[in-house]
Amino acid sequence: MHKNSGAPFGRLLIVVAIALIASLAVVSTAAAEPKGIFKKFSDCPTEDPGVALCQYGETTSGEVAIGSEKVPINKTIILQAGAVHTGGANFNEYFLVPPKDGMTLSKTELNVPGGLAGLINCEEIKGSGLFEVIERGTCKATFENGLTGVTMVTEYVGTTANPGILNLTNLVEESGTGVVLPTRSHLKNPLLGGSCYIGSAASPIQLHLTDGTTSPPPPNKPIKGKFGTPESEVENGFEATAVREDSLVDNSFSVPVAEGCGGFFAFLLDPIIDAKLGLPSASGNNTAILNGTLYSAETEAVIASESF
Repeated sequence: MHKNSGAPFGRLLIVVAIALIASLAVVSTAAAEPKGIFKKFSDCPTEDPGVALCQYGETTSGEVAIGSEKVPINKTIILQAGAVHTGGANFNEYFLVPPKDGMTLSKTELNVPGGLAGLINCEEIKGSGLFEVIERGTCKATFENGLTGVTMVTEYVGTTANPGILNLTNLVEESGTGVVLPTRSHLKNPLLGGSCYIGSAASPIQLHLTDGTTSPPPPNKPIKGKFGTPESEVENGFEATAVREDSLVDNSFSVPVAEGCGGFFAFLLDPIIDAKLGLPSASGNNTAILNGTLYSAETEAVIASESF
């Protein structure tokens, strides 16, 4: 009888021990997070071989223009990445490595002015034949209704064959390409489905951003970026830097056609959106202006901060 009554108590001790170990593991994990001025680099892939720098960027204003259609940047877009030296002669040139969660660019949704009405005009389906009339009527019934809001998310599509690149020398000297970002634009609306994209990993919107002066083909004219105000913070002997009021620009990139818009109706909507935006849009007809703050810290400092 004594032996049986002790069994539940023994099991209870085991459960308590397991819970204690689990709680210690949680505390240990929490303690491993970067702290202080390095906290913003918590998603930096510091364990990846060769990662020398941690990058964190906040784009807070600007615009993306495809032809005459402009999408203002009025919400913060976050860029996070590690940086691995390219191995070239310029020691300040790095490949960008995706962060721990794989989200190099935040899924920030920007409102597309005009919504669906600004992108889709069903009257662009021409013809008086039965098939054209049915197509036009189906388009109007499906897309010309109250669900008109459209947002755009800029997504990073860099690959090992076409990586993002950071050139600190060019940024500081306001000359040449400072940041290369392969991207695509995700147009979001319930009626557009989940796979309405402009650009892809195979055919990206390839941004060559500079804080210097661009040299685009016509009809675009040169525009000027700006290397912002550098600031330095030191904590426990380790340094983090910030470049505030920085402006990165590019008006020389091309934009491919839309794909997958409307799901089953993609064969109808892709050409309509292409016609509205003038896609494919050749170099010299598009503009990106990204204003904000760039943060950087050495990987060593970020790792050390976990013990602060």
